[in-house]
Amino acid sequence: MPTSARRIGILLVNLGTPDSPETSDVRRYLNEFLTDGRVVDMPAAIRYPLFQGLVVPLRAPKSAKIYKELWTDRGSPLLFHGLDLKEKVQEALGDGYVVAFGMRYQKPGVAGALEELRAANVERIVVLPLFPQYASASTGSVQEKVMDLVKDWWIVPSISFISQFATEPGFIASIVARGRAEMDKQHYDHVVLSYHGIPERHIKKGDPTNYCRFGSCCDTLTDQNQYCYRAQCFATSRLIAVGLGLGPEQYTVSFQSRLQSRLRDPWLQPYTDEVLKEFPAKGIKNVLAFSPAFVADCLETTIEVGEEFKELFEEAGGEHWHLVPSLNSEPQWVEAVADMLRRH
Repeated sequence: MPTSARRIGILLVNLGTPDSPETSDVRRYLNEFLTDGRVVDMPAAIRYPLFQGLVVPLRAPKSAKIYKELWTDRGSPLLFHGLDLKEKVQEALGDGYVVAFGMRYQKPGVAGALEELRAANVERIVVLPLFPQYASASTGSVQEKVMDLVKDWWIVPSISFISQFATEPGFIASIVARGRAEMDKQHYDHVVLSYHGIPERHIKKGDPTNYCRFGSCCDTLTDQNQYCYRAQCFATSRLIAVGLGLGPEQYTVSFQSRLQSRLRDPWLQPYTDEVLKEFPAKGIKNVLAFSPAFVADCLETTIEVGEEFKELFEEAGGEHWHLVPSLNSEPQWVEAVADMLRRH
């Protein structure tokens, strides 16, 4: 509990979602998302005409069909799980805090959430981007957006960021609990931990010491690679494996959602959609999949990992592919988030 009479502001931020699964709304979302210079790090003179004029118009109708599969009676899962998390974290933290929630792209936006905290006259603000592993295209973009929005405030309170929580005990314990619940139901031959991919160049651009080799340098987290997305993904995976009692040969770390075919440069490997096709020939017929880069169900988890990868696995001869649900607003995760915020 804060010692001051003034309250502490908490800003929870997730990536974003279209207002609806209609093509026009999906197009607006993709336009904002794919023209972010931290997501697609091309010069603006190339990025805007390429994506607004070609990529987004072609991609929006296809993405809209997928979003229609994802949509529920409550709308976008990423949005309503975020709002549920906000309410439950507010309850867990109590009256000494004001919790706001915003999306980096589209609505509800970061600007409105910050205004909510400013109107509450909070003493300071703690920003928690809901991305466990730091990447410039996700956490870095949120940080840039927040600082850009507050630069015009006449009074700018102290603002701090929780830049990553890849190895936070509460985060790991919450995932392990979800995994154990599934493993208690049946036997699995293998576990896949699939993370959202990013271009390899993003890792190199964030490595001023030239430490990165995309290999054994990720075996441990050090001062040199503490903000390396790949190293953090492997660190998260090692801790989850320990919690589940898995040996190194019992799980695979891989990366999904690449745009390599369009941008023609390598993304983080191995690619999930490729490694899963090799499992059945190795006698791996039953797979339990996790998406530890996401804390809420969304298109990349429910559709890509849960349905598309399942279909690919079965086509290759696999028998059972099951996705562990995201943390969403489960009680253990709510308490883990509240604990992180109290300590910051």
